[in-house]
Amino acid sequence: MINPSKKGKTKMQSFALNTIFILISLSHLSIVVSSSKPLNPCNGDFLHTQAYRQMQNQTNTTHCKKLSSLQAQFAWNYHKTSHNQTQLNILIGTKLITNMGWLAWGINPDLPRMVGTRAIIAVKVPNQITPSVNTYNITKDIQLGCKFQPSGIDFMVQNMTVVDDKDVGFFSVFATLVLPQRYNVSSLNHVWQVGYCVDGLEPKMHETSLGNLDSKEVLDLETGDCQNIGQHRRHMRKIHGILNIIGWGTLMPLGVIVARYFKQFPIKLDPCWYYFHYCCQVVGYILGTAGWGLGLFLGHESKYYTFHSHRVLGICIFGFTTLQILAFQFKPTQEDEYRKHWNVYHHFLGYALLVMIPVNIYKGIKLLKPNNITWKWTYNGILVLLGVVVLALEIVTWAIFLYKKCCKKTVEESSPRRVEIEEDNKGQTKEGSSSRTIEVQE
Repeated sequence: MINPSKKGKTKMQSFALNTIFILISLSHLSIVVSSSKPLNPCNGDFLHTQAYRQMQNQTNTTHCKKLSSLQAQFAWNYHKTSHNQTQLNILIGTKLITNMGWLAWGINPDLPRMVGTRAIIAVKVPNQITPSVNTYNITKDIQLGCKFQPSGIDFMVQNMTVVDDKDVGFFSVFATLVLPQRYNVSSLNHVWQVGYCVDGLEPKMHETSLGNLDSKEVLDLETGDCQNIGQHRRHMRKIHGILNIIGWGTLMPLGVIVARYFKQFPIKLDPCWYYFHYCCQVVGYILGTAGWGLGLFLGHESKYYTFHSHRVLGICIFGFTTLQILAFQFKPTQEDEYRKHWNVYHHFLGYALLVMIPVNIYKGIKLLKPNNITWKWTYNGILVLLGVVVLALEIVTWAIFLYKKCCKKTVEESSPRRVEIEEDNKGQTKEGSSSRTIEVQE
């Protein structure tokens, strides 16, 4: 004979796994569809800079595109030389409106990442007539904080020019590169970066925002198509955020609401409340854990940029939610002497998670700046909706409680009066009967 409760749990777990499979399949499809992006043309003031017009007047066709982060725009043209090398003219610019900062662009012969990049960096400092520009090799030591000095690179760079066009607000770098055959023009790993800290003429560490992390792509110089590494990460972050907001941030609190308000008081839905509570917790746990695992993968991919508090809180939440799910499997019976200790443990972890989960979700949303407004208001709406539901149920709970208490008090106050009246009636009855008895005797 199959236990109905176990059968119900099995069906809910099967439903949860099917839901996860569908979500992961859709997320994989979205990443595949966005794996290659066509040229996104430049716009605005960049097309009116003097350096861009000079490039456009050359015989070779000039490509121009908006880069995916840091408000940067990039133009280039190239041709093959007689020695089977590639002469590449590049122009990169961004809105560097501060008096101090730096702009970098470079190519990496191995992978689309910052370490190993051969870079051109222009530095702007206050009271300097012409910003300085030099070539640099970016190594692991630089990212770990070692001194960053100009150095030679493995290809020739000519005509390095910096234009700080205050009229249109663009800080731009132009250069001509002569690339050896090892650099594939149909799959060129290029990176760019913007920083606002300078020590003398030494560029210092840039911000560790996600925009700075995503500033890399694989570019086809011929067609302008690119494999945007940052775009992949943005899609994965969206999936990470959606899974955790739905799983940990919505379904788990909803399960707590069901357990608190539909178990006994004010509304008793036994045993339906338990199945709904269990389903919310299990599906929420699976979705949240999938999002957490994706977050760990994203953290591993960006090992030089770690968001410590967000990561630590995520690990703690995963640990606590795992303990809560295991608690369902080891739940003592009502008659068991350890049941009261289990209740304390289960409730303590549950309410701790209700605090930790929103805090960590908001920390994750903060990392998405400046593109986090939609995320913030969406989660604000979810919390407000859950809060309104809790407030309404709490009002109903207290209203029913106070009503029952008043009714009970009224009944208790009226009970002694009834007793007195009954005693009086009995006394009067006895006196009447005794008087009648005397009269008869007389």
